[in-house]
Amino acid sequence: MIDCVDNLIMLLSAIFSTFRFVFESLGTSDPYVKFKLEGKTIYKSKVVYKNLNPKWSESFSFPLQDREQVVDVRVYDKDLTTDDFMGSSTIVIKNLELDKTGEMVLSLEDPNSLEDDMGVIVMDTCLTFRDSNVTSLIFNIQRSAEATKNSQLWSGVFGITLVEGQDMPENVQGDIYVRYRLGEQKYKSKVTNPQWRERFDFNKYEDCLEPLQVEVFAKRGRKSEESWGMFEVDLSRLPVATQQLYTYVLDEDKGRLVFLATLNPCCGVSINEFNKTPLEQPDERDQILEKYSLKNSHKSLREVGFLQVKVVSATDLTSTDLNGKSDPFCVLELGNSRLQTHTIYKTLSPEWNKVFTFPVKDIHDVLELTVFGEDGDKAPDLLGRVAIPLLTVQNGQQVTRGLKKANWRGPAKGTISLVMEVHYNPVRAGIRTFKPIEEKFLEDNPKFAKKVLAQNIYRVRKITMALLHTLQYIKSCFQWESTQRSIMAFLIFIVTVWAWELFMLPLFLLLLIGWNYFQITTERISSNQDLESGKKGLMDKIHMVQEIVITVQNILDEIACTGERVKNTFNWSVPFLSCLACLVLFVATATLYYIPLRYVILIWGVNKFTKKLRNPYAIDNNEILDFLKRVPSDGAVGVRGTGCSSCSLSVLFSD
Repeated sequence: MIDCVDNLIMLLSAIFSTFRFVFESLGTSDPYVKFKLEGKTIYKSKVVYKNLNPKWSESFSFPLQDREQVVDVRVYDKDLTTDDFMGSSTIVIKNLELDKTGEMVLSLEDPNSLEDDMGVIVMDTCLTFRDSNVTSLIFNIQRSAEATKNSQLWSGVFGITLVEGQDMPENVQGDIYVRYRLGEQKYKSKVTNPQWRERFDFNKYEDCLEPLQVEVFAKRGRKSEESWGMFEVDLSRLPVATQQLYTYVLDEDKGRLVFLATLNPCCGVSINEFNKTPLEQPDERDQILEKYSLKNSHKSLREVGFLQVKVVSATDLTSTDLNGKSDPFCVLELGNSRLQTHTIYKTLSPEWNKVFTFPVKDIHDVLELTVFGEDGDKAPDLLGRVAIPLLTVQNGQQVTRGLKKANWRGPAKGTISLVMEVHYNPVRAGIRTFKPIEEKFLEDNPKFAKKVLAQNIYRVRKITMALLHTLQYIKSCFQWESTQRSIMAFLIFIVTVWAWELFMLPLFLLLLIGWNYFQITTERISSNQDLESGKKGLMDKIHMVQEIVITVQNILDEIACTGERVKNTFNWSVPFLSCLACLVLFVATATLYYIPLRYVILIWGVNKFTKKLRNPYAIDNNEILDFLKRVPSDGAVGVRGTGCSSCSLSVLFSD
């Protein structure tokens, strides 16, 4: 009977009660355990944070095909980037006795380590036949999958408000920021002076009992930073819907950190099979629609809506294994909320058939679906991704989207099929629109990229050209290039200024939006997009970078010169120009005191419109800019004959 290896099953009840290490001098670790069979991970334990003697009390079962198989047990230290290997051991199945539960002590080894004692794992194991108790063993397997699913779900949201730092050093070389960590959720605040006033959320997972870790840093340069202190906060006892104020003292002479924490209940998060979708259950659907109906707009303003996503399948994915297959799974992200499917092994066309539900905090969020290929201990391979704005969702319709590459710049191989439904309250969504956008959890500093810089410069150039074309159009009205257009513009100007009331400003913007909508509906707008060539030679790329650098240099120089000229006008760098500015400001003050602003604008407009008629050869100018060009910038003031070319003459006579 023992030879019938196809009917064997191993039940590993992993109770790691005496897991210890010899690295205590190095501080604490965040260990977790992986069980591998023939190179595939069959189970991964939870991470126990800040502990060299962790206790998991987890169990799982797995069917075996051969009693000669060996289970590889590996221990890792969870890190922000790459997890550190801490030792491994093996379980030889043929050495286990049938139907006997016994304690097993595994000594960890690492051939690349100089340490003789890497620690041990203590567990209970049991090897039994499948056909002796089919029902109970199948239940154990299902419960393990259910536990994995439930580990993704959250029942509440910790709202953290970073307020300020108190009594911090005044002469700090650099800026200050704060890092928060709750389990695998991490947040990095803005790099600024200690008056942050920013808010973010952490999800409350039932199986996550780790404390909130808070650390304050002083940033000096791009890579140099100094820790001002780290502390932990136990949020497990935080009352529901009650704001709690925390004030913690940092390292010596570094001051205090003040922040708020609130626990808000959260519902609507689930992972189900196709036959258990919430919106297809009549009672649940009625409750959801009632919750987000207009008559209940005043209730639960933070809960904007409800999203249900049916992840059906993917097709024609990229192969990542040597056998031409992949082990794909799909990750769904909405804001900082994240759920994922199970892994389907050895296929390029997986069928997940899972239903995910999310609470919607902001109707302007984008659902991102990323397909990964599992790769053992290594980081999973990204096979493709899709982004779907919630406002573009067509309820109940199955859609098939082509996958994009990681940088969103081109198509990837494969497609994914989805069915989505979004139900939201428009009043709550409108109110949420005027509140700050939820920041994504970030850790890495942004890196310089020539392509991104070139793209941003190109976008700014398009906006600048649109503004210049608008100004040129207005200027053409003053120049009477088209008599009919100038007469119409002059009459509109006179009537508008004479009858101007403040309500006309939003009315004008409303009419502008309405006019554009009318043009879109009548298909009068043709969208002409400027496309740049994707393939460029080396010299073209070098010239492009040079042009971008020169453009940025000139723009920054112009902005700096203008700001410095305004400043130098008021600080008497050139006494004559400052006296002239005083005279002009005095005349402007007296004029605006005795003459209403409406009449001043009318006089200015009539002068601009009739200037070309009175003197056809007059040169148009801007008096304020012409005046500022006479004021030297700081470079011209500091060094004779240097700085902006337009202000060097003023420097020569400034004394």
